[in-house]
Amino acid sequence: MDKMDQAGVDSLRFMSIDMIEKAMSGHPGITIDAAPMAYVLWEKFLNFNPNDPQWLNRDRFVLSAGHGSALLYSLLHFNKYDVSLDDIKNFRQLNSKTPGHPEYGHTAGVDATTGPLGQGLGMAVGMAMAEAHLAAQYNKPDYPLFDHYTYALVGDGDLMEGISQEAINIAGDKGLRKLIVLYDSNDISLDGPLSLSTDEREKTRFEAAGWDYLKVADGNNLDDISKAIAMAKTTDKPTLIEIKTIIGYNTPDAGTNKVHGSALGETNVAATRKAYHWDYRPFEYPAGVADRFGQYVAAKKDAYDQWKQLFGKYAAAYPTEYQQLTTAELDTSAVHDDYENGSSVATRVVGADVLQSLAAKNPQLWGGSADLFSSNKTNLKDDGIFAKGNYAGRNVYFGVREFGMAAAVNGINLHGGSRAYGSTFMVFSDYLKAAIRLAALQHLPSIFIFSHDSLAVGEDGPTHEPIEQLAMFRTIPNVQVFRPADAHETVAAWKVIAKTTDRPSILIESRQKLPVLPETANAAVDRGAYIVSAAKTATPDGILLATGSEVQLALAAKKQLEETGNYDLQVVSVPSMELFDRQPADYRHKVLPTNVRKRLAIEMGSTGLWYKYVGLDGKVIGVDTFGKSGKGPEVIKDFGFTVDHVVETFNQLWQDK
Repeated sequence: MDKMDQAGVDSLRFMSIDMIEKAMSGHPGITIDAAPMAYVLWEKFLNFNPNDPQWLNRDRFVLSAGHGSALLYSLLHFNKYDVSLDDIKNFRQLNSKTPGHPEYGHTAGVDATTGPLGQGLGMAVGMAMAEAHLAAQYNKPDYPLFDHYTYALVGDGDLMEGISQEAINIAGDKGLRKLIVLYDSNDISLDGPLSLSTDEREKTRFEAAGWDYLKVADGNNLDDISKAIAMAKTTDKPTLIEIKTIIGYNTPDAGTNKVHGSALGETNVAATRKAYHWDYRPFEYPAGVADRFGQYVAAKKDAYDQWKQLFGKYAAAYPTEYQQLTTAELDTSAVHDDYENGSSVATRVVGADVLQSLAAKNPQLWGGSADLFSSNKTNLKDDGIFAKGNYAGRNVYFGVREFGMAAAVNGINLHGGSRAYGSTFMVFSDYLKAAIRLAALQHLPSIFIFSHDSLAVGEDGPTHEPIEQLAMFRTIPNVQVFRPADAHETVAAWKVIAKTTDRPSILIESRQKLPVLPETANAAVDRGAYIVSAAKTATPDGILLATGSEVQLALAAKKQLEETGNYDLQVVSVPSMELFDRQPADYRHKVLPTNVRKRLAIEMGSTGLWYKYVGLDGKVIGVDTFGKSGKGPEVIKDFGFTVDHVVETFNQLWQDK
């Protein structure tokens, strides 16, 4: 590489410095020391088209160390993406295209929302899985549609996060040879030298997980970085390239945590300009730099044009496959509700049946479990295992790695071309909540299936009985949660999930058998809540609300209350609070008439969120302590989920006038 390439590297450095300085906020250290590796990767190796940021066969780049966002925005600007100099100057300002951490869908060219350390690496693993899977499924003779790499740039903090170990083990086990990770190894974290908190050998760690390992001793040597990336592309394993750098290289505080998380300041910026012999004003760059970047971008266009022609021919030759690759919604035509009223079946079993039906019509649907296939019942029958030598397999064995699984599922869905789900016990959702949050923030249609939904888990006791998790899910913006009452509602919930393309869905399933209720045969799950048993009059004496296994309890209690107390009651099933809250006001008032103040909600979970429906005059039968170990039915009874207790509690509402 020549002097103009070095000028390009330094332009990235100073654009990052200048935008951070103008904002008086940001993380300059990584933007300075990682600029050489980023420049080499983007200009010499990364295939992309700035005019088509969602090109399906582009190489993916994930800045897992998302605090280095200024470097990514500099790359996007110089590589002709829709990031103008004005956008650069608005770094970290309200409503700008250049927020503090990269946001997918907000800034053209950002392949993943990152910042919570480690998750970018996990999503990159999912992207690499998607490339391997789609190539095995959809490539045809003379139609190599999918043939690209996934790159991630990680820092020391990424590799300290626990999710990183889960992610690298998944990638190593699956042999994801087209995953290449550049490790900005500067030995500094926010609080100081790594020696304060870790003494890990990444070479040993990654090799033990089934990766290849390469090292570049000088992070400023562009040729050595280039040789390492080229070598990584020849291996049959995922590769970590450790690139030794000095954080904030050539700044007065280089090599210390002082340059990690705050602007350099006017004096230090002046000294840095002098050290680099950088005789340019802020946001000005050497003549010829823009042209050099432009040359690199132009050189990538032939590959894009050839692929677009190939994809057009593929669409004509394989129209069914083309539609699967380009349609976000799932075909539900094979999903039927054949469950007999009065029979009993666990909703996890119903969910398994629906999955098989969906899989039959949607080859693009795939997913896995965190070592609980036999319990979650989420394996796709006769569809093979996704593994080295069989990337067409649709069942992913993630191992006991809930967080890594969820991040990978997000990465698969970020990649596009397929739809992925992950599954585990509901109580273990705590391990992957952060990934659900990122799925919601990125508007990903990730599907999270959680079985063993309540106190009914029984003998496994309080460690395995979810209590507060439902409330946790429901408070995450842009997530839709379903807790179906029976088989009918489960089928209906899946039909909504299949058509949802702009947010993650969470499906809560029972371990125990539940009666198939005739009242739910035409369940309006798509409305979030509906009248499952109407009152006789327009102004009932009270309303019972419930979800999941407690809907049957509410129906039984209504019957007894009407027989013994001469009440006129309405029962409302609430399979999805989020969907109900989005309904028009007139529908919500029809389901929950405002003039009916005697309301009782019943759910085996935290009570707090229910008060928005029952009000201060209402009551909630729920669980605000941890569970107990014992036979499921006995635990349920012990916590008051019985007809007698519901009747007693509703009668108390009337006594509290």
